[in-house]
Amino acid sequence: MKITGGCHCGNISYEAEIDPEKIIVCHCTDCQTLSGSAFRTVAVTRSGTFRLLSGELKIYLKTGSSGAKRQQSFCPDCGTSIFAASTDAAPKIHNLRIGSIHQRDRLVPKQQIWTRSELSWVADLGSLPKVEKG
Repeated sequence: MKITGGCHCGNISYEAEIDPEKIIVCHCTDCQTLSGSAFRTVAVTRSGTFRLLSGELKIYLKTGSSGAKRQQSFCPDCGTSIFAASTDAAPKIHNLRIGSIHQRDRLVPKQQIWTRSELSWVADLGSLPKVEKG
């Protein structure tokens, strides 16, 4: 599936091909901290298909518990997270942050990972009262 996306301020825009079966909710503590939320949802790109159309990304290198380094990219102006990727040479697989994808309403998660770090209240979100606009 071809998707497009970008940051909140409009500085960054991109396109990529993703597999809609590879939409993942990650509960790891890195994703919690980096997203400022309880989890992060990602869409995995097909190798070598991510293309930056405008802007220049800021890259933060995070060393995981395995020792592997991961690029964490974001807009240097508004801070919107765009992707995580290995530091290997291209062609790369990018884990796109679903909030930056224009077609995000069509991307339904298929798997949850790092559930041992899941916050205890996440499973009860569906039972909370809903307000259409805050």
